[in-house]
Amino acid sequence: MQHTLADITHIFDGCFAEEYNTRLIKGGDEPIYLPATEEQPYNAIVFARGFYSSALHEIAHWLIAGTERRKLEDYGYWYEPDGRSAERQREFEKVEVKPQATEWILAQAAGFRFYASSDNLNGNPGDTAPFKQAVYEQVKRYIENGLPKRTEKLRRALCDFYQTPTDLKIEDFDVSKI
Repeated sequence: MQHTLADITHIFDGCFAEEYNTRLIKGGDEPIYLPATEEQPYNAIVFARGFYSSALHEIAHWLIAGTERRKLEDYGYWYEPDGRSAERQREFEKVEVKPQATEWILAQAAGFRFYASSDNLNGNPGDTAPFKQAVYEQVKRYIENGLPKRTEKLRRALCDFYQTPTDLKIEDFDVSKI
């Protein structure tokens, strides 16, 4: 199955450009979320280096962010760059569980391979198994309790576009493969 940037951009913008004045934009080296300004009249989710996986990840952050956070550049979150200590890495992972669980659900809907990311290539990520398990547990919670409205809307659009099953079942998620 082919996954193009044009497709994910078209699917996302079709779901959210009008109602939320938000667009998905291919960017450079670093992703960023930019709320609308006078110079840029729409909210922009800028994903890195033209990677489909980066687009899904940045979309997941947008889907998690509430109304007030979507008014702030990068949702007002802190980000410590690559090269984090083991302690800082654990803190980073705590805030990444929900976005990565959301990303995994979206990837599944698109028929796209998901890999949990410690995003710490120049540091010591340490044992990533607990992080991957936490992401999996969050996926289970989403399946049991239902997805947030915007996430479900995009998930369904991805299923329709890529002709993947619309049933959301925990059996389709395997923590040993991420």
